[in-house]
Amino acid sequence: MEYEIGPSESVSTAVVCAVSAVVGREPLAMPPLAHVLHPDALDTLFGARPNGAARTGGRLTFVYCNCRITVDNGEYLTIQPLEPDLETVTEREPGCTPSH
Repeated sequence: MEYEIGPSESVSTAVVCAVSAVVGREPLAMPPLAHVLHPDALDTLFGARPNGAARTGGRLTFVYCNCRITVDNGEYLTIQPLEPDLETVTEREPGCTPSH
């Protein structure tokens, strides 16, 4: 799934909303994004510079809720559900398994 981050939407909020749609769970039913990375740090990484100038470029990939998320330039997300790994199923956070 590809997701375009809205102009007034934070990157961290976009991640939670997009992953929620992919896994079929309400955002509050998923583990906090902070279990994977600091949401404020993510927003700062792709936010405007202290002088207000936009940041350009940059890519970050991480796993959250059994999905690989790639943030490109703070403008786009790519969400790829990961295949279940039977050896690590018990280690996954509850609420992150896609519903069918």
